[in-house]
Amino acid sequence: MKSYPRIKTVGDSALVVEFGEIIDLSVNYQVYGLAEAIEVARVRGITGLIPTYRSLLIEYDALMVSFQEITMVVEKVLHQVTEPANVIDEQGGELLEIPVVYGGKSGPDLVNVAEYAGISTEEVIEIHTSLVYRVYMLGFLPGFAYLGGMDNRIACPRLETPRIRVPAGSVGIAESQTGIYPVESPGGWQLIGYTPVPLFNHASEPPVALHAGGFVRFVSTGLEKIKRI
Repeated sequence: MKSYPRIKTVGDSALVVEFGEIIDLSVNYQVYGLAEAIEVARVRGITGLIPTYRSLLIEYDALMVSFQEITMVVEKVLHQVTEPANVIDEQGGELLEIPVVYGGKSGPDLVNVAEYAGISTEEVIEIHTSLVYRVYMLGFLPGFAYLGGMDNRIACPRLETPRIRVPAGSVGIAESQTGIYPVESPGGWQLIGYTPVPLFNHASEPPVALHAGGFVRFVSTGLEKIKRI
């Protein structure tokens, strides 16, 4: 039986603290809780913190501190990390509403998702827009937010053959995750819609619109309004 949290070595200058094996809001709160506690403690020798869905990668200067020393400090800080009693009431992060036009050329895979789920396209849209999604982590592309908390009724596997070009602003589904392509890129997610909201601008500060720990709600919007936006 696996016990969490647990600490594992990663190479000669990093360790990872794992809090579980699933995409879960309470697990993700512990990840960011530890990251925040380490930042507040100003732990000597740590050079970087990389949070994911379920774990925190901690990079350190091996010439300044040893793995054993970092482990002892992290174990001490871990005791200060507590899971919120009610993670729904204590979300706290910024909520951004994102307008989306679903289906058609804007969402060429919406029909595929509906057929896979055994429901209508209207029901897919209703389900997709009914929830508030947690920004669990950023990765893959600059500003690409992995959004968790999607209803499993519309979970759908990735495309067997990824597209060479996915337009910026495309809203997609992959397994139990949903997300938005911030820039044009290759990709294999099922595309169900499009948003004109810019999610990455290298000239802005900060350059990304979505931040880990924040929340997103999708709003179904007509094509004409999307064009005006």
